[in-house]
Amino acid sequence: MATMNYMQHLQIVSTETIKPSSPTPPNLNTHTLSLFDQLAPHIFVPLVFFFSHQGPGSGTCIQLLRRSLSMTLSRYYPFAGRIKDNVSVDCNDEGVTFVEARLEGVMMSEILENPRSEIVEVLFVDGLQWKDSKIGALLKVQITFFECGGLSIGVMLSHRLGDLATLVKFVKDWAVVTRNSGFGEEIVNPLFNSADLFPHGDLPAMSGAVVEEGNFTCNRFVFEGSKIVSLKNRISEKVENPSRVEVVSALIYKAIISASRNSQNHPTLLLQTLNLRKRVAPPLPESLVGSLVSFFPVGVGGEREVIELHELVGTMRKEMGEFCNKYAKKYRTKEWPELIKRRLNESREILSKNGNNQLVYRFSSGCNFPIYEVDFGWGAADWVTVAAFKLKNTVMMLDAKNGGGIEALVSLQDHEMAAFQHNQELLAFASLNPSAN
Repeated sequence: MATMNYMQHLQIVSTETIKPSSPTPPNLNTHTLSLFDQLAPHIFVPLVFFFSHQGPGSGTCIQLLRRSLSMTLSRYYPFAGRIKDNVSVDCNDEGVTFVEARLEGVMMSEILENPRSEIVEVLFVDGLQWKDSKIGALLKVQITFFECGGLSIGVMLSHRLGDLATLVKFVKDWAVVTRNSGFGEEIVNPLFNSADLFPHGDLPAMSGAVVEEGNFTCNRFVFEGSKIVSLKNRISEKVENPSRVEVVSALIYKAIISASRNSQNHPTLLLQTLNLRKRVAPPLPESLVGSLVSFFPVGVGGEREVIELHELVGTMRKEMGEFCNKYAKKYRTKEWPELIKRRLNESREILSKNGNNQLVYRFSSGCNFPIYEVDFGWGAADWVTVAAFKLKNTVMMLDAKNGGGIEALVSLQDHEMAAFQHNQELLAFASLNPSAN
């Protein structure tokens, strides 16, 4: 089927607004955004879960999901609000968008056997994945039923309210409430005090990062767990105990550098996104809601023809350590206000170092997030993925379902992707869009 055919096969059954089951108390009517929330781009972060079976019939299932979502929103009350300004959310209980849809003539087994970004695209509300989230509902959900009895749950959250870690935590909590027929609400306890931990102080209100869109090709690459072990063993003598994310990121970046030099000899820079919850001292709870991410740069010295994998991993580790020691571990000290100003200036310098001549690639990892622990009452998902994106020079990694593998979505300019996807070193460890079974 062509892309347009998938849209033609999608039937929207209903669109409604789900509000919290209990009103937000007046003292919680305003949710203040942390400094990192303000720096986040105004886009939706999209995640979709595929389930071959949903347990109860579709009618019972949709009623259960509606009710449990309403109850979960009473705990995640800012999600049912609206952006007020650059520094706050009006927690006015206006609600979230909830769409029920059916995809006629498409079997879940077909999707899992032959994953295609065109079909994932139709599983999100109004095609808003990775798009502007400034106006309207901050959370959007689409439940799509398939003829075979399976369903998908596509969820989008405004990046101003939370990062991927927050979105996964929300869906997991929603599943707990669903699985317990509404009786799990009391154990859902998100924390909304990130603005107290990361205040913007006397800094001016931030407008948020700008995400550059365009005509880019986004492809899915899967690294099996056994191949990642081989990759780690290859450099373990020169880098102590390299992680999955380190070696896969380094291999992808190495292949990107090679592809970019094939077409144009520009300096390159990797910006590695970091979940601050685990990097600050002491670590923050996973239930802390917000876009609690920052980044550190990984540059490549000189313009050498050959860059060794262990060098890239070593540089990543060194840069992350320096960032954590210099900034992340000092957020509770008196130095914080001055440190963050220095960090913002440093970031501007990093991004403008080589002017328009520098090619910047942004890497994010959702690995080790409990995406396959989400259970609405009919077991773990068969496949979890993010929507393909047309964002410039972006790489997103998630856990594969089995065996310690990693799935990476890579978005590059067309001419770079043509060289990247044929890189022999990359293909020795990764498969281009294999079955999701």
